[in-house]
Amino acid sequence: MRQAGRYMTEYRAIRKQHTLLEICRQPELAAEVTLQPVDRLEVDAAILFSDLLLPLAPMGIPFDFIKGEGPVIHKPIRNRASIEALRTFESRESLAHVLDTIKILGKELKDRVPLIGFAGAPFTLASYAIEGGPSKNYEKTKALMYTEPSAWHQLADFLAQSISDYLVAQIEAGVQAVQLFDSWIGALSPSDYQEFALPYSQRILHTVADTGVPALHFGTGTATLLGVMAQAGGDVLGVDWRLPLDEAWTRIGNNHGIQGNLDPTLLLGPVERIQAGAKDVLDRAAGRPGHIFNLGHGILPTTPVEHVQELSRFVHQYR
Repeated sequence: MRQAGRYMTEYRAIRKQHTLLEICRQPELAAEVTLQPVDRLEVDAAILFSDLLLPLAPMGIPFDFIKGEGPVIHKPIRNRASIEALRTFESRESLAHVLDTIKILGKELKDRVPLIGFAGAPFTLASYAIEGGPSKNYEKTKALMYTEPSAWHQLADFLAQSISDYLVAQIEAGVQAVQLFDSWIGALSPSDYQEFALPYSQRILHTVADTGVPALHFGTGTATLLGVMAQAGGDVLGVDWRLPLDEAWTRIGNNHGIQGNLDPTLLLGPVERIQAGAKDVLDRAAGRPGHIFNLGHGILPTTPVEHVQELSRFVHQYR
């Protein structure tokens, strides 16, 4: 999960002067924000501070972040014509600021912790582009999938190629692992996942596998999808808090690692409850190789930073 955020006073201080996109587009700032949680939380890896929507802009899908509303797509995709108008781009040029951030962090994090890069998966990116922003039901996305499946596959194919190239560019710049975020994939049934998402996430993850760099594959609301997501690839699958970790691992299979699965809202409660929740996750992992302790989704803005620090200490001291 992205570690930096509004729960940290040092991050809020930067956000008073800069928008999220300004931070992402200024490598020195993005590197500074990436390092903040490494310094405060004693985590075992750093997550690149960026945003999964960044590749949309060079494709010809401009967007911005509106206070209180989140991301807003200015020219949503609604038909085949808008898909065919999308532009191919070279990540090493159009997203050079992200790669420059990685290079700065390579020096700053040397001999400390590894750096994880990331990108959005085709279904999640397409959903943002089609819906025009966040959605509850993804009705526009699914309407395109069901009524014009060939147009959907054309879009997903385009996104898969673009994201594959982008992740390879991040690896070349120096990240030690990458994560494919499919934050909205839980909106699909297993059969829809196999038809509309699996081939494209699979292509990306296989491309990453060819580089020899580990890949994490993340989604939320995926209790019914873990088996088919495992088919798509990735060395580690992320699981949220809606399924006990040991049961999730059974569905995934022993040939994959697992990441998760503490409910981030637990961090709003008392320390004793946080520790009990973390212990349950760790007990269910039972010391098996391949478990990365993590939250099931991102840290909420109202979370006390002291609670996150205590969670990190508890996990490191767990036996």
